[in-house]
Amino acid sequence: MSAPRARAAATEPLRLGVVAGEHSGDQLGAALIAALRERVPNLSCFGVAGPKMIAAGCEAWWGAEELAVMGLTEVLWHLPRLLRLRAALIRRLRAARPHVFIGIDAPEFNLRLARTLRSAGMRTVQYVSPQVWAWRQGRVRTIGAACDLVLCLLPFEAKFYAEHGVPALFVGHPLADQIPLAVDRDAARRALDLRGEGPLVALLPGSRLTEVRRLAAPFAAAAAHIAARRSGYRFIAPMASPEVREVFEKEVAQLPDAPAIRVLEGQAQPALAACDAAIVASGTATLEALLSGRPMVVAYRVSPVTAFVLRTMRLVKVRYFSQPNLLAGRPLVPEFFQEQVSGAALGQALLQELEDRGHVRELLEEFASVHRTLRRGGAARAADAILACAGRTSGADGDHAGG
Repeated sequence: MSAPRARAAATEPLRLGVVAGEHSGDQLGAALIAALRERVPNLSCFGVAGPKMIAAGCEAWWGAEELAVMGLTEVLWHLPRLLRLRAALIRRLRAARPHVFIGIDAPEFNLRLARTLRSAGMRTVQYVSPQVWAWRQGRVRTIGAACDLVLCLLPFEAKFYAEHGVPALFVGHPLADQIPLAVDRDAARRALDLRGEGPLVALLPGSRLTEVRRLAAPFAAAAAHIAARRSGYRFIAPMASPEVREVFEKEVAQLPDAPAIRVLEGQAQPALAACDAAIVASGTATLEALLSGRPMVVAYRVSPVTAFVLRTMRLVKVRYFSQPNLLAGRPLVPEFFQEQVSGAALGQALLQELEDRGHVRELLEEFASVHRTLRRGGAARAADAILACAGRTSGADGDHAGG
């Protein structure tokens, strides 16, 4: 490229197509956009975005809640709508010609979209690796065909891709940068106006309506189990959206012996900072609880058909599903799957966690170690890698694994 053309390319607005799925993708996308704007103020972002990404300056063609679907049967139910959305996105992105397309989480949707865009000559990045190392490992070939680069939040993921010749980079997790190594419980309680004494338990049944419908009742029953056996326990429940709150409160109202549960609008991280322990839906919230240094019990429920397929076809290749156990490679926190999820099981497990002080000390040491490992300036490293992909900078420190 000639010098005048290089200077023109450098001053041209950087156009990025972004598709983020759900609440966690919105958080990651907002941090990424902020880091990109620090490097390239003349930035144009557009695509599928949540409220935090919109506040960071992303033009939302559709909302991130459009992709809030989990499980095999749920995806089939929404498939016609998702196919229409993908076709519309392909048309608009081809017309907009972004320098890089970035799929944030939502791999089942984003990887198919990325493959089509890459075949049309666009650079493509997947930010957040699908759990290909855990189940359906053959997908790694599809990912390699769809993406110029995979940005990994967990250290062992980049090693897996390197073994399969797919360019990948471990950037760390932005949540590890956002959450301090020492969380101030008292300050969080003051900020939430949580007065009084007694242990505080946070209930986090998820951000998707489908998972909250499955977990709200057993989470409320777990609170009832604890309250019936230990006096003085208090409960809070941060809700990801008004719709989620409505579902949760409806389920709680149907439980005759439910204790008082203070429901919060959002504020999951302050709730985790304020609590002594948490009952958490499997997902990003388990990592938030780890980074906050809070003992937890983890639950995961999918549709009966999805559970049957996973078990019958033996698609899952790992022993654990919660992020603390996956990162440690051993059972740090109790996990409950499908029919194991009950109020009695969750409540009793949480009491056992809190009352084993030696285990809690070991847990907090392990959590702190993981926190330091993931604290890498994740959003900044991801931004540098994306700019390198767009030909704007030399990229993040460190080499791409496998590339």
